Amino acid sequence: MQRYIYGILMLVFPSAVLAGFSAEDCRELGLVKSQLSCSSCNTLSDYGLNELKEHCLECCQNDKTVKSSKLKVYPTAVLEVCTCKFGAYPQIQAFIKSDRPAKFPNLTIKYVRGLDPIVKLMDEQGNVQETLSINKWNTDTVQEFFETRLAKVDSGNDYLKNNLVN
Repeated sequence: MQRYIYGILMLVFPSAVLAGFSAEDCRELGLVKSQLSCSSCNTLSDYGLNELKEHCLECCQNDKTVKSSKLKVYPTAVLEVCTCKFGAYPQIQAFIKSDRPAKFPNLTIKYVRGLDPIVKLMDEQGNVQETLSINKWNTDTVQEFFETRLAKVDSGNDYLKNNLVN
């Protein structure tokens, strides 16, 4: 019966059936669709994780696609939010109040009255290049986003500057 239904779906909605899970579906499963290569899914059986393989294959991309699709990385970002909205967005509040923002020295948190949480990605001159609403993101998603879309800052020199003896 399932094969029959699957066959009908393939005829009527071939792109929907072949497309796999959406990025949000994969995120709910704990997988990052844009960064998951199918070769990783194929190794799950080596570790006795066969039950994860089907979902993994629905969320993965061909290895060539993952390597060629480079995300644009920005030198700075601003997370704008209103503290009056923390009750509506507890995951954003948890991110801001935790030690996670300290991991991103090129991230600025700006409190703007009445604003739902957004992220502004900036170029070298400080011009806004992208603005994203993050009101449905959880703390892990926010952190993962900044890890992949913010330029890495070499903090090795900061230690020497901060501890310089005059």
